Amino acid sequence: MIVVGAGPAGAATAMFMSERGLDVLVLDRAIFPRPKICGEYLSPESARILDRLGVLKAIDASGAVPLQGMRITAPDGTVLEARYRAIDGRQPYRGHAMALSRSLLDSILVDRLRALPVELREGVRVTDLVVEGDRVTGVETLDAEGRRETIAAPLVIGADGRASVVAHRLGCRHPHRLRRIALVTYVRGLADCRDVGEIFVDPPDYAILNPLAPDRINMSLVVPLDHIGPWRGRLETFFAARVKQLPHLARRLAGAERVAPVEAMGPLAYRVTAPAHGGVLLVGDAAGFYDPLTGEGVFSALRGAELAAETAGRALARGDVSAAGLAEYREARRATFGDKQRFTTALQFVIGHRRLANVVAHSLARRQALLDFTLGIVGDFVPPRALLSRLLR
Repeated sequence: MIVVGAGPAGAATAMFMSERGLDVLVLDRAIFPRPKICGEYLSPESARILDRLGVLKAIDASGAVPLQGMRITAPDGTVLEARYRAIDGRQPYRGHAMALSRSLLDSILVDRLRALPVELREGVRVTDLVVEGDRVTGVETLDAEGRRETIAAPLVIGADGRASVVAHRLGCRHPHRLRRIALVTYVRGLADCRDVGEIFVDPPDYAILNPLAPDRINMSLVVPLDHIGPWRGRLETFFAARVKQLPHLARRLAGAERVAPVEAMGPLAYRVTAPAHGGVLLVGDAAGFYDPLTGEGVFSALRGAELAAETAGRALARGDVSAAGLAEYREARRATFGDKQRFTTALQFVIGHRRLANVVAHSLARRQALLDFTLGIVGDFVPPRALLSRLLR
């Protein structure tokens, strides 16, 4: 089988398939290590899958920063602080999230991949799919020397991120009505930015501070996509001006120094429908993306890899990789991620409306247990449906 992409989704899928004794070829256009725009947050439950993959010790040794919780500042300045902890008997795999450079995370996963009986080809770009009737039967590639090759496989896993060639070729990617863009940079000189992530909500914007080291803090500013249109080519100017319009964030950053250029990623949200073809699955950002606020990206990639490997392993064993034979993956994703998607949709609605955001913040400020419960959902170890029963108590 072929895995397109060696980021977290692709590397994890390849590792899980290798565990099953299958021949796996991984193709990535990049040469690792590579830079990657990311919020660089790993939820507490991500640690379970990283441990299963055999890389958690390496991540700890690399200097990943434990994040004990989140500090949220509402539009009116109300400050909430939630902590990861056991909720109604639901224990997180670890009692904290982690902040880790994305290039470092990717390198650790790729190094682990290289130690397994998996073929990894870096600097090889997948340019197209080979489609025969209703089946994907392989890929077309182009390497750094300009050599083209057609590679056949019974199953192709598209784990090639936001700009997925696999998803585009099959017509699976669609626009989303939530039109936002993230501006990402790094700052230093922030006092007491060590063991919690910080979120500043100021509709229509929000910002996230994620401490990777005492002198390096990942900063993401998310704004409506149409607000930045006239400023293309002047991101630095727009970024500085926009920060000044968020008073609580501006005060927090007073005296801080930006230590990297501003990079843009957007539109953030997009929909991806399941392929109608057999012989193919989509994992990670190639399967869709919605909400950067909850840091769902890496966990969704890792958990999606588990689900894809389970379906693919069974399908290949019985010799049925038709669309129907792979349909259980679509159902597994819906069961696993559906409620979280509805939760994040509601969360995005709240943070998009100033008055509502303040009302919710005031309510949560009086109910610390509910606030921690909500963070448990964000941390992927509390099922979102449990929130309804909690609210009805």
